[in-house]
Amino acid sequence: MRSLTEVIESHIIELLEGNDEDVVSLRRKELAERFGCVPSQINYVLRSRFTPERGYLVESQRGGHGYIRILRICYETPDARLRHLDDLVGDSITEQEAKRLLASLQSRGLLELRERLLIEVALRHVDDMGESVFDVSPYKRNVLQAELLKRMLRSLVLS
Repeated sequence: MRSLTEVIESHIIELLEGNDEDVVSLRRKELAERFGCVPSQINYVLRSRFTPERGYLVESQRGGHGYIRILRICYETPDARLRHLDDLVGDSITEQEAKRLLASLQSRGLLELRERLLIEVALRHVDDMGESVFDVSPYKRNVLQAELLKRMLRSLVLS
């Protein structure tokens, strides 16, 4: 049996797929009434399932005429993909954050399993070297991992 979170997520994805513009506008209260839950459950679904890492942007306005607008991020040009990936990685990233990001990119079809695993192995070695070979702080190691990850993703996007 699927959880309520999965049911709400599936409903929103169906609405997006049925819309040609990759954007859907909803009302939090109406969704909550439809699924027999509190509005905070809708907030949870939006925060956990419709994130930039998963390829979505969410705009919302609260109040009587409030709305939720969910936009599926499209990558029409390699430059747009590169900017998005750079924004997702940021200036510093831990090994665990990188693994979550890579899994998300794979689930969205932007990476193959083999590419993801190769990048994870490379980042793991950076983490191992940071502790043994190079005497660097965890922050500098995370900065190095972010730069390496961005370079590897750029080369995959541009190839």
